[in-house]
Amino acid sequence: MASPPQPPERVPPSADDPPPKEGSSSDQAISLVISHHGTPHIFHLPVTSSVLDLSAEIQATLAIPPASQKLLIPKLGLLKPPFAPTPLISLPSKKIQLLASTPSEIASVSAPRTASPLRSSSPLKAATPSKTHDWRKAQDEATYTFHTLLPLPYLPDPERSRRYLARLRDDAGIKAAMRKHKFSVGVLTEMNPAEHTTHESKTLGLNRNRGEVIELRLRTDAYDGYRDYKVIRKTLCHELAHNVFGDHDRNFWDLTGAIEKEVERGDWRNGGRAVSNEEFYNPDDRGEDGHVDGGGWSGGEFVLGGGGKEGSGGADGRGGMNRRELMAKAAEERMKRQARTEGGSGGQ
Repeated sequence: MASPPQPPERVPPSADDPPPKEGSSSDQAISLVISHHGTPHIFHLPVTSSVLDLSAEIQATLAIPPASQKLLIPKLGLLKPPFAPTPLISLPSKKIQLLASTPSEIASVSAPRTASPLRSSSPLKAATPSKTHDWRKAQDEATYTFHTLLPLPYLPDPERSRRYLARLRDDAGIKAAMRKHKFSVGVLTEMNPAEHTTHESKTLGLNRNRGEVIELRLRTDAYDGYRDYKVIRKTLCHELAHNVFGDHDRNFWDLTGAIEKEVERGDWRNGGRAVSNEEFYNPDDRGEDGHVDGGGWSGGEFVLGGGGKEGSGGADGRGGMNRRELMAKAAEERMKRQARTEGGSGGQ
């Protein structure tokens, strides 16, 4: 018995097919370009068709079931199944991206893989926990540290100052002392030498509000280099002691001496060498011509021998700033510098 005649094989339209001529039956059709895996496919559907009809046409042409189809339409977004009967003529774009895997791709991924036999000469051993990484130490170092490094953006080459501050933060001896005393400092920043220099003395460091902000005099007075690393590190030990004691009494000096010894003992790199001698070493700087500070900041007041000035500070008003105000001012200086740069380039 002869089999019944089969319907002719469906041939999907091609992107190279000529557009329909006017006056033909295709005048009442809507054309859409469906891109799948970088290949465009043109679909002609009646103007009354919906997204559901398009999904069925994609299944018939590309053998992708509706459940696996996702349609990315410009200005509309991503449509996922089950699709709503949205009229195709209302879509904002007739160029649609089809995000879907073909059945053959899905089958290749889900097919079971043949496991390769293990070589008897090198049997696998059970994994053992690493004994070289101290997770508790890593957690403490992330907690007891300088959480923000803030060079002064209006001074020359602030990136060099940032590297200097990072060297201090990552100094093995400093990190050991920070962990032992559980010191957590909000901002470590540099000090503008011109704002903390008088005829009698010059300040090497300041601690505001017991560790909210620590300032260090990194640069030389002529702004042509950086002071000796060990002098700055010793100043930092002094300022860290102000996290506990504000006045320069016996308790303060005992703690300062203990921190300095801990830093020297904990620095397995032998004294915390600088990144390079050219950047961070001044052989003539021994720190004898300056004093470290006059005590700690408290509530915006600088304590100096029992008396001080409310809100004292430099010409730019940085003296009484807290951490938030200091970072806001640095951001403002960066914006001003960027505006000047853009204005200069625009005038060329």
